[in-house]
Amino acid sequence: MTETSSGVAIEAAVVDMPAPRIEERPVRAANGFAMLGISLVLVLAGIALLIMGIVMLARGQGGLWLVALTSLAILAGLVLSFGLTAVAPGEARVVQLLGRYVGTLRTPGFQWVNPITLRRRVSTRIRNHETDVTKVNDADGNPIQIATVVVWQVRDTAQAVFEVDDFVEFVAIQAETAVRHIAGSYPYDSHGDPRLSLRDNADEINEQLSTEIAARVAAAGVKIIESRIVHLAYAPEIAHAMLRRQQAGAVVAARQRIVEGAVGMVEMALAKLAEHDVVELDEERKAAMVSNLLVVLVGDRDTQPVVNTGTLYQ
Repeated sequence: MTETSSGVAIEAAVVDMPAPRIEERPVRAANGFAMLGISLVLVLAGIALLIMGIVMLARGQGGLWLVALTSLAILAGLVLSFGLTAVAPGEARVVQLLGRYVGTLRTPGFQWVNPITLRRRVSTRIRNHETDVTKVNDADGNPIQIATVVVWQVRDTAQAVFEVDDFVEFVAIQAETAVRHIAGSYPYDSHGDPRLSLRDNADEINEQLSTEIAARVAAAGVKIIESRIVHLAYAPEIAHAMLRRQQAGAVVAARQRIVEGAVGMVEMALAKLAEHDVVELDEERKAAMVSNLLVVLVGDRDTQPVVNTGTLYQ
């Protein structure tokens, strides 16, 4: 149980996801330019010596051993060149050797690893995922439409590659699942009740949404940076009725403010008349004056003045 900045307690989402069985670790790599130079020397020197060996064979001077040796040198240079790997900023390479995870290349630059390994490119850049506009029922059973944007990043490349089939699709599905769960756990509008609502407590709901998505995708080595509701509305079939309800609430609130102000003005008018001894009014005339003032101040139409040319009681 956690407490938001507004003092409302919310229950943290508990998602029972399996614990990851593997963790990222760095792989040992050599300087790529140095290994490129060695590969070029082996290949070029091997080609030159291979030509010499062929010439010696053609002249009958032997040279078979030279041809075999240079062929091996050329083959070794070509094999070494297969281990050259360029890592760009914002990406990593997950290295496998015969199906076994060896490590991850994260340092940008030109490097060399075992040439018989498999290197899978994984982007470590910050990504956005926007869910489709989804129709769900809120906690009160009202159909609503909701869409969110989730900002995420790969934290552990080994878990992202080996713990799930497709970590991008996994994040998308888990984000939609969390959105549906959050939308069904809170009402669209609190209507004055001391409880969280999707419309009135956007910051708290976004925080709760981020927490739940992070718990769901943690096993895939993904870090949730932020999630935010970008579309929230009643479903079309009840939008008109809910709009009329909101308008009625606004009218009631406005009338309440008007009545409070009118009563204060009437009290002030009676107090000023009594303070300056302008006229003496009995209780019946005070009641009539209060009634007339309230009609004038509270009414939503212009009043028609009536000039009394007689006495106060006629």
